[in-house]
Amino acid sequence: MDKKVQQSLKAALSGYKIGQSGSIPSSYSLDDKDTAFYNKLVTIFSQGEDFKQKMQLMDEAFDDEPAFENLREFFFDLLLINFFQADAVRLEDDYLESPEWLKIEDDTIDRGTELLNLFLYLHECDMEKIEPELSDYLKEFLLIEEEEFQEELEIYEDVVANQMLVESTYAEIAKTADRLEESAPLKDLFYVLMSFFNETDPGMTDLNDYLKQAANKPFDTAALFAILVYNYNLSELPVKIN
Repeated sequence: MDKKVQQSLKAALSGYKIGQSGSIPSSYSLDDKDTAFYNKLVTIFSQGEDFKQKMQLMDEAFDDEPAFENLREFFFDLLLINFFQADAVRLEDDYLESPEWLKIEDDTIDRGTELLNLFLYLHECDMEKIEPELSDYLKEFLLIEEEEFQEELEIYEDVVANQMLVESTYAEIAKTADRLEESAPLKDLFYVLMSFFNETDPGMTDLNDYLKQAANKPFDTAALFAILVYNYNLSELPVKIN
């Protein structure tokens, strides 16, 4: 299993429970029940290279643990990232272009979230040894200025229009997110995405402010924790997660 994905799983589950509590502690440990769920997910993510089987087992795990239901599609993103980084490399070189994989892509077109693109971008940043920046993400990774990528531009229209928020505050980002149309493609992810690029290396004060302004505190905290950990590692998160 990819180490960064494994750390992100733990960070997300911990962030979800921390978000429910409404305050950021200096350290946090999952209770026995949540640890068992985390261990089950690690086992699922780690076994073999059959993505469809892993997806089915992950869904069954979430069916058995409804308290974390809101993380199901976000964890599907992490399942995909793990497959790309840890599993596909052990298959045939052109497996991701094979009819089998293209069929899986078609069957799962409605699964996951747009945060998958962010994880792919962060992996690229790590490979190229560059710091993540919103402008780079939009123009160089998503290629929104290229004519053949106008679908991406439509999805990220609100982000493009509000790029100045990376120089603003969590409160302003939250206000803007609240004003977005309910049908906006990134309505539910806008706060997380913009907040990450606003401060890619937050301290404890930043995290407390982020949680205070979050509309969906459990999910928003879980997602940001996972993104931060994937960008760096678990030990660099201001909250010590055991």
